Amino acid sequence: MPDWVSSLPAVNASLNALATVLLLVGYAFIRNGKVIAHRNTMLSSFGVSIVFLACYLVYHAYAGSKSFPSVPYAGVREAYLAILLTHVVLAAAVPVLAVVTIWRALVTKDFEKHKRIARITFPIWLYVSVTGVIIYGMLYHLAPALVAD
Repeated sequence: MPDWVSSLPAVNASLNALATVLLLVGYAFIRNGKVIAHRNTMLSSFGVSIVFLACYLVYHAYAGSKSFPSVPYAGVREAYLAILLTHVVLAAAVPVLAVVTIWRALVTKDFEKHKRIARITFPIWLYVSVTGVIIYGMLYHLAPALVAD
């Protein structure tokens, strides 16, 4: 495995954090009637998410999967697995939801339908982005610290 691949989990967490910030800023823009700023910010979040997906796939192609170790504290591993399960299930829906949401705004210009699907897409996409950072923190920082105790 090339050395640079080992840095990808941190890169991925950073991309998820950036997507989270962009989603929140984009939401604030539309709530304040700044449609162009909203569009640009949400497209930026989509672009960041695409880069994340590419980095994620490259990392797992080289490194495979990393499992959460047994830790000497009850419930920590179970909490991680619960977060991971919901994250993975919802992450599978985000690309489809995001494309449909973007399509309805940019291509069909059906802003009512865009708004309806965005009310579903936004919280799911936000949850996936936030939990991506949490999963990284738990797997690469919390678990090793707990095992070392």
